[in-house]
Amino acid sequence: MHHPIVLSSLLAVLALGACEMPAPETSRAVPSAPAGLSDAQLEHGIGPIEPFVLPGVNSALAAEGEKSFTLKCASCHQWEARLVGPPLAGALERRSPAFVMNVLLNPDEMGKKHPEMMAQREEYGVAMPNQFLSRDEARAILEYMRGK
Repeated sequence: MHHPIVLSSLLAVLALGACEMPAPETSRAVPSAPAGLSDAQLEHGIGPIEPFVLPGVNSALAAEGEKSFTLKCASCHQWEARLVGPPLAGALERRSPAFVMNVLLNPDEMGKKHPEMMAQREEYGVAMPNQFLSRDEARAILEYMRGK
């Protein structure tokens, strides 16, 4: 038979112990960058595209990009929902246009060397496949994303 004082003391100790436990980590850890990545590569990605300034959205180019996106990207990416890959809503608020294009053009190296892409690969359990896009196709997809 349990004594009420012992039981209430045990419950009090358990409650106090729970208060001292740290809160669970809510943000995902980003792996450290491999040695040798510059600040520019961390911000704009690894690949052939250097930072650039975009003019207003080109609707004709965006229409081309929508076709390429539908054919090569939509099976893994939606705007608001997670599929095989992350949702794309807000991607251009978080990443530079050069970063997005470098991911599109150089997903293999980005996935192996860039800490953000390494973290996404870990979170989603799959690396972004290389779609072997031309620079023009990548630029059109970027324009489509901008106009979305």
